[in-house]
Amino acid sequence: MGQSQSDGDEEVALSQIQDLYKKFASECPSGNLHLHEFKKIFGVTSESSAEESAYMENLFRSFDTNQDNTIDFLEYVAAVHLVLRGKLEDKLKWSFKVYDRDGNGRLDKREVRHIIKIISKIKQCSGESDRESLSPDQICDRIFELIDKNKDGQISLEEFLEGAQKDEWVLDHLKLDLRPCEWFIEMQRRNP
Repeated sequence: MGQSQSDGDEEVALSQIQDLYKKFASECPSGNLHLHEFKKIFGVTSESSAEESAYMENLFRSFDTNQDNTIDFLEYVAAVHLVLRGKLEDKLKWSFKVYDRDGNGRLDKREVRHIIKIISKIKQCSGESDRESLSPDQICDRIFELIDKNKDGQISLEEFLEGAQKDEWVLDHLKLDLRPCEWFIEMQRRNP
């Protein structure tokens, strides 16, 4: 029934996912989750950094598939399924969507640099040390060198998927990882 996660996360039981769905229904009786509620779920408050807020806005936008500025129950179910049980390729497609701020199906350096800078700032604020001394601009340039096959200054979804799946360094920098299973399991322990 359950799939094991290829990236080493603990598996989340179906009953735990069902509990999460029930929580959505009780906390969002209107059936819609708004951006401020989404940020609250992830602990982003008005005191949080601008980077954390911008990152959550990008994530929210990626889950709001009908672009009505709310996440309805079906969008929520799809999001929970993706982050808790999705395959690597599905998570990469979702990551691509988060990067693609203008929705044109191609990533330019500005879009990639924007997300990399946000993630770098969040890591600095949380005390996570970088394994390398590359700046966000250098990381962005290296990503483009490695995966922009036709050297047109843009990354297509195909280039994104292929590059991330072939190169561990690229995957590490492109895949957005919320560590959802760890977060979800911790929330379940706190609020049985």
